[in-house]
Amino acid sequence: MIFQNDKLVVRKLKETDKILLVTWLSNPAILEYYEGRDKPHDMEMVTEHFYNRTDDSVTGCIMEYDSNPIGYIQFYQLDDAEKEEYGYTDLTEKIYGTDQFIGEVDYWNQGVGTLLVRSMVDFLINEKGANRVVMDPQAWNERAIFCYEKCNFRKVKFLPEHELHEGEMRDCWLVEFRK
Repeated sequence: MIFQNDKLVVRKLKETDKILLVTWLSNPAILEYYEGRDKPHDMEMVTEHFYNRTDDSVTGCIMEYDSNPIGYIQFYQLDDAEKEEYGYTDLTEKIYGTDQFIGEVDYWNQGVGTLLVRSMVDFLINEKGANRVVMDPQAWNERAIFCYEKCNFRKVKFLPEHELHEGEMRDCWLVEFRK
């Protein structure tokens, strides 16, 4: 287990979680926000994308709420290339990034995302020594941005045409939480 906060548990990804990821990442409602509806994942894609990474600095996790697996979160310390991309070239601080999605739509708009993001920020700052935590949601994803702003993230940089999503380069916001 990585951490627990009330009914929320975040634990490392296990081999047996592949079927969860395939289920979630073949659902158009989830893909609209994460990966894109033009990229439904099968077992081979999930294995390649989440299990056979060449970079072991990313920690993939499953979030459980009230003992039910409901989504995915990953965290990683930004490397020099990512720091440069985001404009952090003059900083020596520890900066972590996260990416997440709630894969069970019944848990959307229930405050679980806010609990997850706040809990992850606390973990990264208190256990990993992070000075900042960043994410780069697509600019049109108002629900995610609202959640992050409730968790004291601030928009710090507009990233035009930053991410390929459903065949188009999409604008994103760099959002940041500072210790």
